[in-house]
Amino acid sequence: MPSMRGVFLPRMDGNYLEIVMPSTISRRDFLKVGGATVGAVLIGQFIPPQVAEAARVNGLLDATNSGYIPSMCEMCVWRCGLLAKVDGGRVVKLEGNPEHPHSNGKLCPRGQSGLMNTYDPDRVLTPLIRVGKRGEGLFRKAAWEEALDLVAQNMLDIQQKYGPEAMLFSTTHCLSQFQFENLLNAYGSPNYGTQRSLCFNAMIVANLVTYGMEEPARKYDDLKYIILTGRNLMEAISTSETSALSQAIDRGVKVVTLDPRFTKTAAKSSEWLAIRPGTDLAFHLALINVIISERLYSFRSVNNNTSGFDKLASAMPQYTPEWAAAITDIPADNIRRIAREFAHAAPYALAHNGWRTSNFVNSFQTERAIAILNALVGNWGVAMFPASGEESGVLGAPPQPAYPRVSAQRLDGVPWKYPFVPLKIGVFQEMREAVLSGTPYQAHGWFISRQNPAMSLPDRGRTLEAFGKMDFIATIDILMNDTAWFSDVVLPEASYLERYDPLNIVGSKAFIRQPVIEAQGEGKSSLWIYKELGTRLGLGDFFQYADEEDYLKQQLAPLGVSLDQVRQKGYVELPGEGPDFSEPAWNTPSSKIELFSTTLDQGGFAAVPQWEEPPAPPAGQFYLLTGKVAQSTQFGTQNNQLLHKYSDEPRLWMNVKTAQTLGLADYDLVEVASSAGSIHIKLEATQAIRPDCVYLTPGYGHLSKGLTTAYGIGASDSDLHVTYTDPISGGQALSQTFVTVKKI
Repeated sequence: MPSMRGVFLPRMDGNYLEIVMPSTISRRDFLKVGGATVGAVLIGQFIPPQVAEAARVNGLLDATNSGYIPSMCEMCVWRCGLLAKVDGGRVVKLEGNPEHPHSNGKLCPRGQSGLMNTYDPDRVLTPLIRVGKRGEGLFRKAAWEEALDLVAQNMLDIQQKYGPEAMLFSTTHCLSQFQFENLLNAYGSPNYGTQRSLCFNAMIVANLVTYGMEEPARKYDDLKYIILTGRNLMEAISTSETSALSQAIDRGVKVVTLDPRFTKTAAKSSEWLAIRPGTDLAFHLALINVIISERLYSFRSVNNNTSGFDKLASAMPQYTPEWAAAITDIPADNIRRIAREFAHAAPYALAHNGWRTSNFVNSFQTERAIAILNALVGNWGVAMFPASGEESGVLGAPPQPAYPRVSAQRLDGVPWKYPFVPLKIGVFQEMREAVLSGTPYQAHGWFISRQNPAMSLPDRGRTLEAFGKMDFIATIDILMNDTAWFSDVVLPEASYLERYDPLNIVGSKAFIRQPVIEAQGEGKSSLWIYKELGTRLGLGDFFQYADEEDYLKQQLAPLGVSLDQVRQKGYVELPGEGPDFSEPAWNTPSSKIELFSTTLDQGGFAAVPQWEEPPAPPAGQFYLLTGKVAQSTQFGTQNNQLLHKYSDEPRLWMNVKTAQTLGLADYDLVEVASSAGSIHIKLEATQAIRPDCVYLTPGYGHLSKGLTTAYGIGASDSDLHVTYTDPISGGQALSQTFVTVKKI
């Protein structure tokens, strides 16, 4: 007779019931019955698979109910908490976890469609090795042993022939990112590409030199006034922040949105300012001018929390509302009124620093101006707070030796060309450019995980050319994305509903991502893949965990909490009383908010924001705008059949009057061309965009025929975008691309 272990389950009456758990039940068996629930005992409780199986053994199942297993979403980087409803070993519904501060019981459309991410018929379920030419899509199935051996051998060959710096590593922001970085650092390559330079480098670097932190947290509870500069929260959904903004609007907060497009956020705003692209900086400089010249700033905040006010004030008189009006197309009286309204609402006023603002090379100075505007009205501790991060020392980690010393220059110019860009962020598009130029040296290999450079980097033709210079490319993903299509080896990852990832700290809790169903095919977690690959590279000492569960147990060791407890609850409370906002510690040279940045000054850049004139399109050309929609996340969700079902094929937005002038009408097929390339797409004539702009939703125009749902749908803005890099933050200036439009 098998041995039994007692499990105590909470009853509805507050008492506990002991049931027995057979020791012979395996994790695989638990997951197969993970949808079961414990009738009258556990209705409404979170039911991890092992508890459900124990309940079945004890005859306590109620077949009319289904089980919910807590985990975390990965349909975007917001990582909301979810409850997976499992029935018969399949996920049938995803709902928001009310215990998680990012979801608060809600999931956005992308999050709710996440089960189709797992059950996509195009899933890559076995390792694949290329047998045809790159881009032909000819692969053969392989065992993990062969595929990993092949990847490791190529990486070792490149290391021995050219040095470890000849191997590029790139990934996107994810929970296993630390172990990805562990692999590249142990291997010895300095060349690390993330998506951040394509998104929010300007914001991060501006905040670092102003506040000494990457991005302060924002609180909407008591706000009276919000300025959104290109931040389209109603479509670029960050679930908790989008909900907070919606609730604030319901309470009557005034929202002013600057955007050349009439977005869904603009539609919900009190005021929409159709600003000329690239001139957000002029608008904010004028706001600062009014607030300082009319002495509307918070004297207490400026005196106690900032440094460099006098130098800032002396630089602002030239930036009057009348000066800005001629540049931005926003009347001077409106600018002056908004400045006064914003200051009078202080400290319950927030200038949202967005992620990309106007997407020009002057975006860094725009972000600086926004940070300074917040400091002037003294909203720290009311609207803005230190972001809660992964506090060092709270969680344990596997032991490992020191990394090898790296002497080679980075290909992207960090820090020798971009001294203010953190090494962990880099300048991705410049790394690609260095591959093409072969300077300061030639790269030969590329290891990519959960990233799609073929779609995300500007000027896709140059990215494909860079692929052609590689001796070897390996990609980890769950689908045959456009980059995997051009790879030599594709390693199948288990989906986020099928795997463990490292714990994620949000506020005062550490949340778990755990498998809620058994992994399909031969998909494996990144923790497993990096460890297996590291072992083959002779780097086993850097991956001292037996398996994924052991990794999490080592993280939990300092807390004295078992993995089973965290599985069941979905999170663990962290020790301590939480952050103290009463006396913020700004990690700047002055230990204050730096209105005049000594860091920028020493680096030879403008220490206070100053006007930088953006380029404008020549006659007959248009600004090319890009942005997000609620149904998609960048370039990774277009093959999701649920999202595809409710998404119209994207068209090129053009102002209706401009279209009439050009003899164009709705649904006309047009050619859009830039100096980088051209596309064919249908037209959408609308009043919701400035006459000098056109807009294209990103993430479409996939090259991979392995994406049977997304292939052939829409066109790619990456075929049009020209590479422009901000010299301070390294951010890509996407909207600085100009295009012509003509009927086909």
